[in-house]
Amino acid sequence: MPLNAAELLVTLVGTDRAPLRIRLANALREAIRSGQVSPGTTLPSTRILAHDLGLSRGVIVDAYAQLASEGFIRSRPGGATTAVWVPAATLPEHWLDHRPAARPNPELDLRPGWPDLSAFPRRAWAGATRDVLRDLPDAELGYCEPWGSAELRRHLADYLRRVRGAMTAPEGVVVVNGVTQGLSLICRMLLRGGDKRLGIEDPSNAVQRRLLVRLGIEPVDIPVDGDGVRVDALAAAGIRVVLCTPAHQFPCGVALSPARREQLLRWAGDVNGLIIEDDYDAEFRYERAPLGCLQGMDPDHVALLGSVSKTLAPALRLGWVLSPPQLLTSLRGLKRDDDFGSNVIAQHVLARLLDSGQYDRHLRGLRRRYRQRRDAFVAAMGRRLPDWEIMGSAGGLHLTVSLPTGMPEGRLVAAAAGRGLAVLGLEAMSGRPVARPGIVVSYARSTPDMCEAAVDRLVRASAELDAVTPEMEAAATGSSILWNDIG
Repeated sequence: MPLNAAELLVTLVGTDRAPLRIRLANALREAIRSGQVSPGTTLPSTRILAHDLGLSRGVIVDAYAQLASEGFIRSRPGGATTAVWVPAATLPEHWLDHRPAARPNPELDLRPGWPDLSAFPRRAWAGATRDVLRDLPDAELGYCEPWGSAELRRHLADYLRRVRGAMTAPEGVVVVNGVTQGLSLICRMLLRGGDKRLGIEDPSNAVQRRLLVRLGIEPVDIPVDGDGVRVDALAAAGIRVVLCTPAHQFPCGVALSPARREQLLRWAGDVNGLIIEDDYDAEFRYERAPLGCLQGMDPDHVALLGSVSKTLAPALRLGWVLSPPQLLTSLRGLKRDDDFGSNVIAQHVLARLLDSGQYDRHLRGLRRRYRQRRDAFVAAMGRRLPDWEIMGSAGGLHLTVSLPTGMPEGRLVAAAAGRGLAVLGLEAMSGRPVARPGIVVSYARSTPDMCEAAVDRLVRASAELDAVTPEMEAAATGSSILWNDIG
């Protein structure tokens, strides 16, 4: 055949560290694809090729078997092995030249959205996974209910009743792949019912804003003040649905006041509307007393969204929706049609952590860790930048910092980027010009020493604003948002 043993040997002796059987299969596959071995060519027997290459016959048998399973060769018992014609696939030219856009990799990344991934409880998760794989009935490895395993829904209902004051039964829980999917499913359900306008806090999560627009929803900005979302402005907007973060408003950090909570629930009842409650950072509180979720006060008009993206890790893609009863059937149907269900093994592992109390213990450790980092950042700001006002420090994983009068937000973000520090400007999360410029910084991934270093870079950046060019400012603004900071 045109490809002789010597050429194969040269290929196999390359730098590839894959097993010999895989290297041999790759070399023969490429030879057939490229036409070096033409269709119908008889290949050497496994015994002869093993002798010529100085390899064990088992390596040749395995390589031939792989190529036969892929349709590149045809073997008949007692007969010859021949190459099979494979039509050459031509990839679109732009695919060959495409390179993923390089993401900025700042030395200190204080953009909000990510937890401290080093805190993931690997040992507890691995132990629970081992136990689940040992004990899980075979039937649970099949297609489970698309809206979540009964085991996880039961434990989530118990946990959310106990910790968040939610009012639900396992039947009312829909397990989703994070808050993003939960919000997307609800919005698609709203669109089906003719609701195209949705109130959203101003300022709020910029990634959620973009998601709503892509789904065909028209976001309606509702201002936020020190008591949370302005219900009077919501009522004046003439809409029936609002997305809000009552436990810890993102990004301002305020909790929805008791009076404002009553007004919001009364509004929902008056217009027969829907409150989409994003339970953002509700688990992390330091000074203030726990606040129950709105859903527990009016389950008929509130859909509660939550996830383990901040408490465990975003990579798990595990979240939940507590649905109002009248929307449950539609929400289940959309989840079924979307992906036929989330990862079942991970659901059972989370259920075991909830049942054993390990999830609660993990959260207690996280609160201590994050509180120490928050204290370090606030203390460093107080020493070095005393005229910068800090908001939202009573809970959560980030702070909103109002800048001194006259300091341009965009230039500061760009100057900080030039110093290797990534922060998020408040204007990027607002639907209208902000009354007072500010930045949003996360301390979740910063040790106390890193907090000191970050504040030092902010001090230096604030002294270099005149050196910032429009190009630098545009580049820093364009890369300021973490692409998946929605949970």
